Amino acid sequence: MKKGTLRQILLLTDGCSNYGEDPAATAALAFEQGITVNVIGILDHDENEDSHGLEEVEDIALSGGGVSQLVYSEALSQTVQMVTKQAMNETLQGFVNQELKQILGKDQRLEDLEPEKRGEIIEVVEELGETTDLEVLILLDTSASMHHKLQMVKEALIDLSISLNARAGKNRFTIYSFPGKRKNIQKVLDWTPKLDSISSVFPKITSGGITPTGPALREAIYQFGKKGLLRSIRHGDEPGLEETGY
Repeated sequence: MKKGTLRQILLLTDGCSNYGEDPAATAALAFEQGITVNVIGILDHDENEDSHGLEEVEDIALSGGGVSQLVYSEALSQTVQMVTKQAMNETLQGFVNQELKQILGKDQRLEDLEPEKRGEIIEVVEELGETTDLEVLILLDTSASMHHKLQMVKEALIDLSISLNARAGKNRFTIYSFPGKRKNIQKVLDWTPKLDSISSVFPKITSGGITPTGPALREAIYQFGKKGLLRSIRHGDEPGLEETGY
């Protein structure tokens, strides 16, 4: 298996999209272009759970080949780390399954192997999870209801950076918020190997306005670089894994 770069969009939101295209359809487009979309729905204990909003969180992640999780804000830090790592392993396991089909036939799956052989492959997946390069675009909902949750988000993202930088693989993060002042999304932090610098930029984030989740996801796709996307499609790479090379 070739060493590659895993690319993820991590969407943090607490509400339903109310402007623009269907975010689940846009997440499917991202997955087709090699980007996994993971979604964390942030809840308040005193909020009535909106069934449409909860369903949307699941639909976006399902269409984007990623992981969805609903969480109360005080447990956000642990959840952000868990979802990111779980999505990495699931993407790598999907790639391993594709490799197995080529070697053993299209009907062979990881679950069909003998326990010992399956265990060996899972070890390989876990090792790849520690060594494969990772790019994460964090897409942050800053609609009005998120205002009092932003401090929790900041702390969770710093913890994520510390956790992932213990890996052998290289990490790159960027943060965009939506809605932007004049566009659907707004850059909060440029690509960086560490997120500790967000302490200086988070106080500048304002909250309010509509929730254009679909358009925000579409614009987020382009931030990974059009050349990288075209190269991934041209080479027929498995979604979520791109050849290394920044």
